This record gives sequence, structure tokens and C-alpha cells, in this order.
Amino acid sequence: TALVGLFLAPGNIDVLTAFVAITCIALGAGGAGVLNMWYDRDIDRTMARTSARPIPAGRMNPRAALLFGSVLAVASIGAMAVFVNVVAAALLAATFVYYVLIYTIWLKRRTPQNIVIGGASGALPPVVGWAAVTGGVDAGALALFAIIFLWTPPHSWALALFRRDDYARARVPMLPVVAGDRATRNQILVYSLLLVPASLAPVAIGLSGVLYGVAASVLGCLFVRHAVRVWRDETDASARPMFGFSILYLFLIFAFLLADALVPISY
Repeated sequence: TALVGLFLAPGNIDVLTAFVAITCIALGAGGAGVLNMWYDRDIDRTMARTSARPIPAGRMNPRAALLFGSVLAVASIGAMAVFVNVVAAALLAATFVYYVLIYTIWLKRRTPQNIVIGGASGALPPVVGWAAVTGGVDAGALALFAIIFLWTPPHSWALALFRRDDYARARVPMLPVVAGDRATRNQILVYSLLLVPASLAPVAIGLSGVLYGVAASVLGCLFVRHAVRVWRDETDASARPMFGFSILYLFLIFAFLLADALVPISY
């Protein structure tokens, strides 16, 4: 998503600087993931989905993980500031701090809205990529942000529906654990319906054209179809397919954003 943000941003950036920017974003994301797993190592041991991660499985020393993640974060943000620009570095730092401090340490174990509020960190990479080119943030970057931000709750809550026992055992207050399955299904449907117009915002502001517009409309209909199935279903049978499709959906949305820019089609 950061690469697409960088590619769609107005302006020019040389290949080497673009490569450095994407590498820094990748390393920063990696560092955030490491510190997330360092902090969550206690609950990761109790959850079947996460028990095989390197720290709970005993393949990595927690102190080594803390040092590794910290070095990745500092190096990536520093390199972004020196070789790209300060705005992109500040946004990368904000992404890291938001994910590690606000989501992982503060929100995740305290509120069922952890995914909604914390989702901003996962939505920032295309904004960082955009800022690497422009040195700022405008409507195009915010449109890309909104797509991922609204996609995150239905994606994560679909997972939580069929993994609720894991979260309950770890005492993580995911929505199905705290508010129940019906409230979760309602929220999945609401966010899915909001996602469709948000996914068409790039067309409305002139960032993308017909190819992307058609693809986003079809993918949006399919996404809502999955959400309706989850909403109607009283079991977890439809949640797993929706989770799988949501991953494909985000990949295809950003792939078509890129394809539309490479193969423009006139109205």
C-alpha cells in the first residue's frame, strides 16, 4: 500500500530515493511487529493462533527481540529523514508510535474499539509513501487512508468471530467477546457499507479513472455480499470466508489503483 501511495502521488521521485523510502517503511513496519510480539508474548502463549510465534515458541530471546525491533525502528525513521524527507520520516515515526504505544500497549487489552482506533496505524503506510514524493499530505493520501481505515474493522472482526475463544482465553476484549456475536455482525455490516463509497473516493477526486472505478464497484459488492452473509449467519461458518476475501479485497483494490494509473482509460 505504501508503494501505491508513492506511485500515485503527484510529483517526481528518483528510483533510488523511492527504493529507500519503501525499504524504510518495510523496516519500520517490521520493527513495529517485533515490538508488538515482544509486548504481547504473555497472551501469545495462550492463543492457538499465535503460540508458534518466535518468542512464545522459545526460538527468540525477548531481550533480543526488543533490541532488534528498536534498532529497526530507529534506523528506518532516521534513514527516511536523511535520505527522503522529514515529513515522511515524521509520519513513519507516528505510524510506529501509534501501533506500538497506542494500539498494542494502551488499546488492545482495554477496549473493544481497539481495532477501530488502532486501525489508523495500518492505514498510514500509503500516506507515508505519498509524503515521500510530495513532502506533504493532501486529499489523495487521505482517500487511500480512508479505504484501509474502514476496511480494518470488518476484516479484524471476521477473524475475531471464529477466534473468539482464543481472545477470551487471553482476556483481550475483542468485540465478540465483550459485546457478543450479534453486535459484531451488525458492526461488520455497517463498516462494510461505509467502505464501498470510501473505495470510490479516488475516482471522485480524480485520482483514478474508469478501470479502478469498475473494479472497486465489483469488489465492493462482493465485500458487502460477504458481510450480509455474516450478518444473517448465526454460526461462524461465513466469518472465515469473509476474512479470507477481505485480504484478497485489499490487495486487489490497491493493485487496480496501480493498474489504473499505468493503463489510463478515457471516459
